[in-house]
Amino acid sequence: MGTKAMELAVSNPLCCFASRTPTDRSPKVRAFTVRCSSPGAATALGLAERPWKTWDARLVLEDGSIWRAKSFGATGTQVGEVVFNTSLTGYQEILTDPSYAGQFVLMTNPHIGNTGVNFDDEESRQCFLAGLVIRSLSISTSNWRCAETLGDYLAERNIMGIYDVDTRAITRRLRQDGSLIGVLSTEESKADEELLDLSRSWNIVGVDLISGVSCKTPFEWIDKTKSDWDFNSNQRDGQAFHVVAYDFGIKHNILRRLASYGCKITVVPSTWPASETLKMKPDGVLFSNGPGDPSAVPYAVETVKQILGKAPVFGICMGHQLLGQALGGKTFKMKFGHHGGNHPVRNLRNGHVEISAQNHNYAVDPASLPKGVEVTHVNLNDGSCAGLAYPARNIMSLQYHPEASPGPHDSDNVFGEFIELMKRAKQNA
Repeated sequence: MGTKAMELAVSNPLCCFASRTPTDRSPKVRAFTVRCSSPGAATALGLAERPWKTWDARLVLEDGSIWRAKSFGATGTQVGEVVFNTSLTGYQEILTDPSYAGQFVLMTNPHIGNTGVNFDDEESRQCFLAGLVIRSLSISTSNWRCAETLGDYLAERNIMGIYDVDTRAITRRLRQDGSLIGVLSTEESKADEELLDLSRSWNIVGVDLISGVSCKTPFEWIDKTKSDWDFNSNQRDGQAFHVVAYDFGIKHNILRRLASYGCKITVVPSTWPASETLKMKPDGVLFSNGPGDPSAVPYAVETVKQILGKAPVFGICMGHQLLGQALGGKTFKMKFGHHGGNHPVRNLRNGHVEISAQNHNYAVDPASLPKGVEVTHVNLNDGSCAGLAYPARNIMSLQYHPEASPGPHDSDNVFGEFIELMKRAKQNA
């Protein structure tokens, strides 16, 4: 397109196909004008702005790389740890997973937003992640449960998002260099150097993120998995057990699955004293998933220690790591963590391979655990510890999410195993 406006006047469109004679009788042809202009000329002439989105955002990583992008959702400047998620679906559950607090989630699946969002798939009371990074934002939604678009949903919750960025290249960089701190910004007044300095001055290691996502007071949970979505219902015997669930950032579907297996559930804050829990005389205690570094929450480790041996316990994700530390083991930060709904795990007890949903940046070092603690599951991608058991003290845990919503559901039977653990402990009491 040229820099000057061009005019093309067409008075007789048929003249290019055949010669005309004065005696030809044809209907009159209306003349029209097509005007083409460059963006600069359009502005000078006061014409309408371009109808397409322009690059108005930046992702600045601590390694010095700068990624231009287009924004959606909220605007402003936000800092966080960049991690990639390999799930093909379930972006709304990811957005509302409290374990992503303080992190930018980059989706490796390129097309996001096509099903919109609804209010049945929320995994917590709000979005806790720092921002969303995607390749392609769907321009339309098509789903019978859709209540609003992804962009509107994020804007209402003050969550930043960017798209039209090379997510494949960023993912390769994260796999090579490990998780990186980044800054998202739509503010043109901030220089690249300022954003780079911000990314290099912020650290997520050693920060207590659990206290910001946990509930503040105890409450009872009664909602079960809806009948339209329920499964494994033939494995329940109807016996009810009282479970106290520590909320370190618990996902709603963990509570739904426990309720569907017949449990009466009391959810308590992360700082709830162990003595108060034991006064409730629970049949079992659940230590939930949650964000960040388990070494940053020594109070939670101490709570776990005080409960071990006094009630059957089940740890999931962060709860698994806290159990590892409470038993005398060590945890470490992984290079880029596990985030996605397609991680293969081997159950060492029966040899079965389960496809699992995972979301964690820390892991338990099995070599540091005391005698008697059994590694029950192993991640087949890197050989890391994915599950523990200590039968002598009625302890079981998984590093991943057996309740996975929207799936996979390969590991859902572990809730039945927790029921059996509580049943045996009750019989032997």
